[in-house]
Amino acid sequence: MSRILIVDDKEENLYYLRTLLSGHGHDVETARHGAEALVMARQSPPDLVISDLLMPVMDGYTLLRHWRADPHLARIPFIVFTATYTELEDERLALQLGADAFLLKPSEPEDFLERIREVQASVAASVPVPPKFPVDDEKDLLKTYSETLIRKLEEKTLELQETNRALERDMAERTRLESQLLQSQKLEAVGRLAGGVAHDFNNLLGVIMGHAELLMAEASDDQRFEIEQILEATQRAAGLTRQLLAFSRRQIVDPKVLDLNVLVAEMEKMLRRLLGEDIELSISQGSGVASVRADPGQLEQVVMNLAINARDAMPLGGRLSLETSQIEVGKEAPIADAREEIAPGRYVQLEVRDTGTGIEERLLANIFEPFFTTKEPGKGTGLGLAMVYGIVKQSGGHVWVSSEVGRGTQFTICLPLIDEAPVGREARSKVRSRGGEETVLLVEDETPLLAIARRILADHGYRVLGAAGSQEALALAQDYPDEIHLLIADVVMPRMNGRALAESLVAGRPRLRVLYISGYTDDVIAHRGVLAPGTRFLAKPFTGEQLLARVREALDEPAATEDR
Repeated sequence: MSRILIVDDKEENLYYLRTLLSGHGHDVETARHGAEALVMARQSPPDLVISDLLMPVMDGYTLLRHWRADPHLARIPFIVFTATYTELEDERLALQLGADAFLLKPSEPEDFLERIREVQASVAASVPVPPKFPVDDEKDLLKTYSETLIRKLEEKTLELQETNRALERDMAERTRLESQLLQSQKLEAVGRLAGGVAHDFNNLLGVIMGHAELLMAEASDDQRFEIEQILEATQRAAGLTRQLLAFSRRQIVDPKVLDLNVLVAEMEKMLRRLLGEDIELSISQGSGVASVRADPGQLEQVVMNLAINARDAMPLGGRLSLETSQIEVGKEAPIADAREEIAPGRYVQLEVRDTGTGIEERLLANIFEPFFTTKEPGKGTGLGLAMVYGIVKQSGGHVWVSSEVGRGTQFTICLPLIDEAPVGREARSKVRSRGGEETVLLVEDETPLLAIARRILADHGYRVLGAAGSQEALALAQDYPDEIHLLIADVVMPRMNGRALAESLVAGRPRLRVLYISGYTDDVIAHRGVLAPGTRFLAKPFTGEQLLARVREALDEPAATEDR
């Protein structure tokens, strides 16, 4: 077999040809440009050369000219193999300079090997191949060579310019994504901190609230005002923790399929009272049913918070517009002003626009952070928009803001469209907080909260077994001979959480009902804060009235075995 010299500046091309040719019995040598190939060939002439055209140091055309000018190399066949010079003029120049064949990359292996055999056979038979493009004179040849090089240089320059533009676009997109990631990580870190603080704070508020209610029941008229102030303060503090939990996406939600158009329409009267007479309210609803899966109470809170923000931004009056619509987001049709990537699909969009003072561009990146506010000191907590962000995210949606100073602000919310009929609003019948005579196993690792909840239940006739942890509860249940009707368990406890405790107890007492209590879920009884159907839950802090009502409601519902 023959010795073949391959000339190419691309390692992957050299590897491919070396593998292909050596696999068919040829000895292969390689060079990375024309100058290196000339030195190697003059030292040890090959039987055949296969050369690329576009290479550094010495290109393939120049190598071909030197090859044919050297008496020791002139009769060695020369094949041009190129992916860059593909025009008819390029082939003409190569053949005029003396190439035996002009092949384009990529080429089928069998076709490529067949052409090599044809060229070698022609040379071995000393059959002169008539030039496909006759050479007129050396001057015309050099002119053609120069024009070809200039044309390729211009093409490569344009390619490089386009590549640079593409790189600039890629770098801009990468910078945007990095900024988005950093913002997301910052919000997540703040959310984790907020969730942890809210959990402990809710336990403390529960103790304060419970004792204040006990004092209220026995207080004289002169003492009631001070106790009412304590209760009012704890309720405001509880509201703040709910906002923190909503932002950190650790608030319990009970999602339902609802029509966003109906929800917004039902809020119209309340919004008009909230905004006052000097602000015009406009509500525009898209056609069709706008079904989304979300917690109705939380979505109402989102609309309320955005309306309050708009009102505060229009002290001299103005216009607030709420508009719902259905949109289709596709790979080819992204939402241009969204500040985060939205997966393709169908969405229900809610736009809330005001004609207020607007927000500076430099502040928009921080607008959803907890405790960040554009209002004057003392005029806001900085948690309203953080709550909006958390609720929308926990509902699987997206929210962003656009604004211009002096021209108003627009908040846009996108929630996934659900192909299900909305569930009608259930009648919210109040459960009377009457007592009972059932046995309740109360498990709470915060001793002061355990004591106050136990007292409230006992004062209303319940037999209460109190435990400060899961292990103590298991021992109590094992030793208690009679029926335990209800387990009230904190969700987050050391060693064994509330869900694991409930599963263990229900296995031995199938008729046991379960009510969970917690400041936040920590994904123990809910996935990302979303309750599974049929799960009974009471959020901390709770009043005595709320505890008694939820206990009575749980006891009057079917037991665990009857749910199945």
